[in-house]
Amino acid sequence: MRKATIERNTNETRIALTLNLDGTGESQIDTGCGFFDHMMTLFASHSGYDLTLRCEGDTYVDAHHTVEDVGICLGKAFLEALGEKRGIVRYGEKILPMDEALILAALDISGRGMLCEELEIPYVTLGTFDSELCAEFWHAFTREAGVTLHLRKLAGRNVHHIIEGVFKASARALSMATAIDEKRKDKIPSSKGVL
Repeated sequence: MRKATIERNTNETRIALTLNLDGTGESQIDTGCGFFDHMMTLFASHSGYDLTLRCEGDTYVDAHHTVEDVGICLGKAFLEALGEKRGIVRYGEKILPMDEALILAALDISGRGMLCEELEIPYVTLGTFDSELCAEFWHAFTREAGVTLHLRKLAGRNVHHIIEGVFKASARALSMATAIDEKRKDKIPSSKGVL
């Protein structure tokens, strides 16, 4: 089973996270930031990954450290759970509508962590979640996970819908990329022989 548990404690956050790539989308999420809990629940549901996450962060400051550090931990767990990446499809993409918003997510589990985003999300606060934290989360995740992720907003005005679309589209693209390719299940999906 492709599963990993990460614990990370700093002066800003205390995080315990378990990720199962071969799950059913079940989740138990408590980060102290309601909107972020909502996004992480959607992430688990749409990826089909099981995710247990508890974060005690310095939310009296703001949600920045919580969101970024959860991204770091999720990326580390993702990388560990994938192991040598044998048999995975490797690439994934999704164009996902969320009401008036339309989001493209395309990714490569390349070993080269990088976020390329053109989301142009207006700055607003959703509960205690600043909209700029959407990109911060995905920067942290992609760096640690070794994933190249492209995100584009093709349409959208409502910030909640845009960010929700990003999390759902990314989750579905990751699910596609981490699926086992039955025709190549014993092979590393790279001409180099390593990812």
